[in-house]
This record gives sequence, C-alpha cells and structure tokens, in this order.
Amino acid sequence: MELLKQRILAEGFCLPGNILKVDSFLNHQIDPELTLAMGKEFARRFEGTQIDKVVTVESSGIAIGLAVAAELGTKLVFARKNKSALMQEDRYTCPITSFTKKETKDVYILKKFLTAGEKVLIVDDFLADGNAALGLCNIVEQAGCQVAGIGIAIEKSFQRGAERIREAGYRLESLARIKSLSDCKIEFVEE
Repeated sequence: MELLKQRILAEGFCLPGNILKVDSFLNHQIDPELTLAMGKEFARRFEGTQIDKVVTVESSGIAIGLAVAAELGTKLVFARKNKSALMQEDRYTCPITSFTKKETKDVYILKKFLTAGEKVLIVDDFLADGNAALGLCNIVEQAGCQVAGIGIAIEKSFQRGAERIREAGYRLESLARIKSLSDCKIEFVEE
C-alpha cells in the first residue's frame, strides 16, 4: 500500500533492536484518513472471503481493526491484555510474548464474543516474530472458529513471523513489508 509506505518513509524512524517507530500516525497518534484507507485495502484484499468477525489485540490493533470491521460491515473483538474485575465470565486465553516490550502476557477474549463456526479475520499493526497473530489464531480456534486470514499493517519480513504464519497454513496479507532496517535505513520488499 503506497500511501502507508510513504508515511513510513516520511515519519517512521528506527530504534536499536530492529524497532520501527511509527507513533506519529499508527500506534500512539492515529491518522484517521490513513487508518480508514487501510480498512478499505484490507477489505479489498479479502473480498470474496466470508468474514463474520474481525479480531485484534489491544491496543495498537484496535483502530485498524475498527476500520476493517466497519468496511466489512461486521463487529470487531479485541483481546485484552489486562484482567479486569469486569472479566469474570468464561474466556479464551493464550500467552503472547511482545517483541517490542520483551514480556509475555496472557490475552483474553470472552467466550460470548466468539461463536463456533464463525470465520474470523485477524488484524494487527505489526508483524515481527508472529507471536500476537499466532496467539490470536489459537484463541479463535479454541472457540471453534476458523481463521479466514491475517491482515498486518507493517510486516518486518526480515524477522520470522511471516514465515511462521505461512508455515502454519494461514493466509497473510501485509500492507507494507519491510525488507531491512539495517543502519536505520528503511528498505521495503519489492512487490
């Protein structure tokens, strides 16, 4: 998606440890126009695929997930990272290790929000090692649902997440694929 790539080049920057910071438009401050355009692009890429729900993980995936769900005319469900007094109902859970935060947290979705047999599109902002996406796949499958696909805004193709997802047999669509962040230079995979 050219619009996303241009924003990454214009406003993104690298941090040590292969971290790409895009907080000015994607995951701290959110550009609504860009986010809605990403929703349209994911809907276009998954056109013809039955999708009953969109699932993401809090918090950075929520804006993109909402844009996709709105475009598809379905609901968004997001996995929570922190327990709440309100989360006493039965839930599906899976531990997910964050690449950027270097910590593992159990994420939860209440059972009442996923119905067996539903086709679910998983959406998230970044793909590094694939832990969040694969953890969400685990939760979706615990519920007796089917993963219709995985949509990622920014894939770091030089890390193993995309390979792990494809090896597990899931369809993966990424809007921007980063080939390298070496020497803090952002280089995209040639499409």
